[in-house]
Amino acid sequence: MTTMIRPAPVRKSVYVAASPEHAFDTFANGIGRWWPKSHHIGKADLDRPVLEPRDGGRWYELAVDGSECEVGKVLAWEPPQRLLLAWQLRHDFTYDPDLVTEVEVTFAPEGDGTRVNLEHRNLERLGETAEALRQSIDSPNGWGLLLQLYSEAATD
Repeated sequence: MTTMIRPAPVRKSVYVAASPEHAFDTFANGIGRWWPKSHHIGKADLDRPVLEPRDGGRWYELAVDGSECEVGKVLAWEPPQRLLLAWQLRHDFTYDPDLVTEVEVTFAPEGDGTRVNLEHRNLERLGETAEALRQSIDSPNGWGLLLQLYSEAATD
């Protein structure tokens, strides 16, 4: 019998010199300002990612040619404290409507700014490819880079 080791969630944290309201708004509504054009899954070049601002909203990419590519869904839209997203991408960054891992982002007051914590969890749902995705999203070009770019945009 083979026992699969449950991969640990990827956790990242960043301090933003902004109010929780501004930090949430920049992350969720301003995602197109800070998300790098290099990080896309569609065939065409990325115009911007979009999070529809409501529970059940879509998370998708809008390409420069007008095409759309699904990434996931908005599971919980709770400004300015929490955003919960369904990430529906396999380890090779292709969309799978039957797969859901979760990306939870919380925004907590800290001093004169906001502590933004991100956790990407339920990676075991990818089965044997879970560790490949974990390594990718925990790499220098993964969530750490994205939070750094986000932090810079949020403090402009």
